[in-house]
Amino acid sequence: MAFKFFRPDVAYNDIYLITPHVLAEMGVKGIVFDIDNTIAPYEIIRPTDAMNNYFATLKQAGIKLAFVSNNKGDRVTTFNEGLGLFYVCKAGKPSPKGVLKCIQHFGLKKEEVIAIGDQIFTDCLAAHRAGIRFALVKPIKDKKTWFFRMKRFFERPFVKNLKWIRRKKKNQELHPAKEKKSRFRIRRKKKDNGKAI
Repeated sequence: MAFKFFRPDVAYNDIYLITPHVLAEMGVKGIVFDIDNTIAPYEIIRPTDAMNNYFATLKQAGIKLAFVSNNKGDRVTTFNEGLGLFYVCKAGKPSPKGVLKCIQHFGLKKEEVIAIGDQIFTDCLAAHRAGIRFALVKPIKDKKTWFFRMKRFFERPFVKNLKWIRRKKKNQELHPAKEKKSRFRIRRKKKDNGKAI
């Protein structure tokens, strides 16, 4: 049972694969984002144009957004300046308190909210302790400290055999999988005549 708390519900190569279409199929109306190494590397102080466009696309689709970070207030405040999202800094993840504050702020049901992050022992555990789903993304740029290397080493059993959803081709969409092994699978679009492209 405890193992499930450390096991992501789904895994993506990066946040940009988590589109409004994918979220709609999952029934997600709100996202709790980690910042560092999930959205941006540590040295990026403010969102890039690509990040701003991504958040704008989610907002336009009616998705509610928030940040929960273990980082200091000035880091989160500066990153969030142009976005104006609800956020919790110094959240103390794996404590679920920050995530629960976001869910309350959204006014959504727990099954309508997902957390997205790059770490198992903080992001994933906090999300599952709060009773919501968790999407793991590959870290953008890991710190080279012994502490982070050790954490990544101990994460291996929980990410082993995960089916990573990678950048899709133009003629592919993501659909819920019927198989129990994975929550999602890639299926090719069909032409009007019923033949696969």
